[in-house]
Order: sequence, then C-alpha cells, then structure tokens
Amino acid sequence: MDKKLHTATLSCLFLLASVANAQSGVFDVRKYGGHANGDITLALTSAWKAACALPTRSKVWIPSGIYRLSGISFQGPCKGPIEFQLDGTVQAPGNPSQIKAEGSWVKFEHIDHLTNLGFNFITNSIIRDVTTKDSKNFHVNVLGCTNVTFQHFTVSAPENSINTDGIHIGRSTGINITNSNIATGDDCISLGDGSKQISVTNVKCGPGHGISVGSLGKYKGEEPVEGLLVRNCTIMNTLNGVRIKTWPSSPATGIATDMHFEDIIMINVSNPVLIDQEYCPWNQCNKGVASKIKISKVSFKNIRGTSATQQAVKLACSKGVPCEGVELADINLTFKGGAATSACTNVKPRITGKQNPPACAAPPVATA
Repeated sequence: MDKKLHTATLSCLFLLASVANAQSGVFDVRKYGGHANGDITLALTSAWKAACALPTRSKVWIPSGIYRLSGISFQGPCKGPIEFQLDGTVQAPGNPSQIKAEGSWVKFEHIDHLTNLGFNFITNSIIRDVTTKDSKNFHVNVLGCTNVTFQHFTVSAPENSINTDGIHIGRSTGINITNSNIATGDDCISLGDGSKQISVTNVKCGPGHGISVGSLGKYKGEEPVEGLLVRNCTIMNTLNGVRIKTWPSSPATGIATDMHFEDIIMINVSNPVLIDQEYCPWNQCNKGVASKIKISKVSFKNIRGTSATQQAVKLACSKGVPCEGVELADINLTFKGGAATSACTNVKPRITGKQNPPACAAPPVATA
C-alpha cells in the first residue's frame, strides 16, 4: 500500500442531479465550522445532511483552499436534487489508519441522479472534470451502480504504487468511461465480477498495468462479466495492454463473454494483447488445476503499435473450458529487438486482416 500522502485534487463540479432551473440553497461548508487548512469532516457531514433534507434543489459547496478530510460517507436517498461543488483541494490523512471511513475515504451511497471516491449504488449519474492523485489504494471503486458516466476523469499516481487501480468496476451495469487520462501503478481500468455493458472510449492509459477484465474466479459466487467495449484508446509504457485474467483452480464456474477491444494504439507495452487463464501471482493457487471461467465472444481488432517484449500476443486459455468465439483482426505490433511473436493455447481464433506477428504462430526455431 502506498504510504505517501493521499491528496485528491478535485477542481470540478459534481452534478448530483438532473438539470434544474432554480437553486433553493447553498450549503457552504464554512457556515458549518469548516475552514481552510483545517479538518472539515464534521462540517461537511452537517452541510450534506442539511442539503439532503431539503425537498428542493440545493448545493453543497467547498470553496477554494486546502482542507483536510478524515473520511466521509455521503448517504442518500435525499429529498431533492443536490449539486456538489468543490473548488478547493481536499487531503486525506498521511497515515491510512487515520482514515475514519469504512471501505473508501470518500463514498457516495444510495443516491439517484448523482452527477468521487467510492461509488456504491449510484444510478443515472455523471462524474466529470475530476482529478484524483496519489491514492493509497483504488482511486475509484464503483460497486452496485447503474448508468454512470465518467467524463474527463484524471488519475495520477506513481508507476510503482501498489494496488492503485484507476477505476475499478464491480457488479455494476451501464458504466461509461470516456475522454479520460489514467496514470497509475496498477490497472488503469479493471472489471470485477458482475460488470455488464461497460464502455471505455478515448482513454489514455499509462503508466500502469493496462485495461483488465479480472482477475476472475478466485471466489465462490462470482457473477458473469458480460458486454465490454474498449475503443479508440492509447496505452503507453504499461505492463499490459488489454487483458483478460482468470485464476486457475477456480472454486466455481464462471462466465466472461461479449468483450471487444478495437482501434487501440500500443506504445512500448510489455504484453499488448493478453488472455491469461493461468493468472496466479505469488503462487497463491494450484496452476495444475484448470480455470473454470468460460471465456467467449472476444475480439481484438485494429490494434497497432509497439511491444516492449517479443511476445506481443498471448492467448492462454483454460484447458478445462477452452475459449470460444475469439477473433483477431488487423493486428500490427512490432518489437524493436526483432520479429514479434504470438502464442495460443486452448483456443482456435478466427483470424482476418493483417497479422503482425503471425497469429498463433510458434517462434522460429534457432539454427546452429
């Protein structure tokens, strides 16, 4: 876990409601005892409760300045639409044990029409023009949400920061991430079980571990992953590009299907195209037992750029439930150290268009 100061710089306007023509009240955190260079946890909690109780449109406002926040959960449902405006910089405690919030430092729960940094059970909402910096764990955790869009979202963390996923999605439907820039030490975007109808477009990712589905299959009762489109993205200087990863020796069966990666530029990416059904970091599992997660209906189309390793394409599917319906179309990935290679196991992909490296071809045998 990153021990550096977690500073979330949110110079933005969070629209927590649909457009309305009038505003009934502004709940300035300073009126509740908050002040710059001080801890505003109690003041912000009081301002939110007061605004949430108002049946007409209201605004919770944190003006310019630097503020400390030990942790907060913004609870709904609220009686009226709320606009949350943050013009300052809010800092978390330097010591993670001092964060006085369960699960996430900043969390919004059970709110309809939310337009920071755990989002639980949010519907019909837009999060836009937000910057989150140097998180100690996931920057954003999206759980149980429906129809939520992230626009112009910026994540910034060192490439060596551990477990600092930019946006993690789980058990949510209709999540859209667009026109965003994510630089971190783990997955730029990661999908856990139960993620459905997810769209990622015009995202710049790097450094980090790329855009990942999974890992899946580590726990019982995981829900299917269905419907992912990643399009018009640039991935640079990352450990992986686009990746699907599942654990071997899965405790139960599972499904990951209808996932499509299109029109993606790779720049110096170590594993640009990867299906890894033998994902087992730190030998936490038995690789001899095949993954029970069934992967199907997957396409990689118009993926081009440079690989930092010779093996640019790897499709390592489960011998227990081989991948089905996988397509490789117009792949052009080069390796500056020689000819790029690919490898495929337990999968017979449909191959169309240009293929560099040759699809599912074994590396050339060295001659004396």
